[in-house]
Parts: sequence; structure tokens; C-alpha cells
Amino acid sequence: MIKIGQKIPDFTLEVYHQEKIKKIKLSGYKDQWLVLIFYPADFTFICPTELAEAAQYYNEFKKLGAEIISVSTDTVFVHKAWHDESPTIKKINFPMAADPTRKICQAFGTLIEDEGLSLRASFIIDPNGIVKALEMHDNSIGRSIKELLRKLQAAKFVREHKGLVCPANWSPGKKTLKPGLKLVGKI
Repeated sequence: MIKIGQKIPDFTLEVYHQEKIKKIKLSGYKDQWLVLIFYPADFTFICPTELAEAAQYYNEFKKLGAEIISVSTDTVFVHKAWHDESPTIKKINFPMAADPTRKICQAFGTLIEDEGLSLRASFIIDPNGIVKALEMHDNSIGRSIKELLRKLQAAKFVREHKGLVCPANWSPGKKTLKPGLKLVGKI
């Protein structure tokens, strides 16, 4: 299982993106932030609410130099069918990766072996391919993409401001901390 501070393995992924089926490599996102959103399956109940929220905030992620890739154990053909069928999923502009062999989910530790599905999990990966944040939980609990965006903002901030850290509920413009010292003014 991939852990915080580890470099992610390189995978070639088949994706449905911009109404096309194509292959991408995770290493193709070197030098930019990458946000992987693992979810159980297409045509389910909670998953479209999360992916719709990711689509809603997608431009904010892009402004921070990040790409979102959603990942499930479905095939790209199921992604396409869902995209064609659902007005909600039709709004998605980020790549939807297929992992029918479950190798990616297994490597990232999200695979539920006896179900063949992924847990809900999010990984924030820096431009060097290092995991900076991860969140994983039961499939009955939807995640907050807005909070995922806040975590990306914090990870990007500390990367760009060496020696500073972000306190609880930090958001851009709020005070930060310098370990061993007091709060630092707004940056």
C-alpha cells in the first residue's frame, strides 16, 4: 500500500476522457499536482454526487496546477456508457480511469478483495510523484471535494513556503505557523 511520503508507482491507465478512450501514464503528470479519486463503481448512488462535485471544482484544481483522475474497477466502456447516460456525469472533464484488473487499486491499498471494488479514497500527489495526503473510508460515506481542494491548497502552500506549516482548517489568506515560533501573518 502506498503511504504518505512515498513515490507512486508508474501505471499506464486506460481512460475515458473528452469523449475518447485513450491511454495515459501517471508519469505523464510529472511536474504537476495529481489528485486521484478512487470510488467503488459507476451507476451507483454516492459516486455521482462526489464526481459531480469534483467536476464543479475542477477549474479550481486546474488553477492550482493539478489534474484530477477518477479511478474505479469498471472498464472504460462502462465509464463511456455512464457518461452517455447521465447528465451529471456528462459534466466531467477530467480523465476517468479504468482498473478492471484491480492492479492500481491493489497498489494504492483501496481494493476490497472479496468485492472486487475500491474503497472511497483520495490521494494528493506532488509534482515529484510523492504522496502528500490521503483519505480513505467506508463506501457508505461520501467525501468532500471542497475539503480535498483545501488540502491541495495547503500542500501546495507548504511546498512553496519552506519552513511554514498550515494549522487546522487553514485556507489561503489565513495565518500559518513556523514550527517553534508563533503564528505568521497572512500569506
